Amino acid sequence: RDNRMFVEGVLWIVRTGSPWRDLPEVFGDWNSGFRRFSRWSIKGVWWRIFEAMSDDPDFEYLIVDSTIVRAHQHA
Repeated sequence: RDNRMFVEGVLWIVRTGSPWRDLPEVFGDWNSGFRRFSRWSIKGVWWRIFEAMSDDPDFEYLIVDSTIVRAHQHA
């Protein structure tokens, strides 16, 4: 699988707090994703990604425009 779908799958896991076994098939096999995540963690890939992103002075990608965020009617 390509890197983008893998990272999207990891982000899905982080956002939902779900176990790897619940990863939707659109992201590929959950076990392959978990093993790849573990390899990237051991090799420091995630650390390098976070380092590269933190060096970027343009934090526009971190801003959430509240006009597009839907809230529950009783929120």
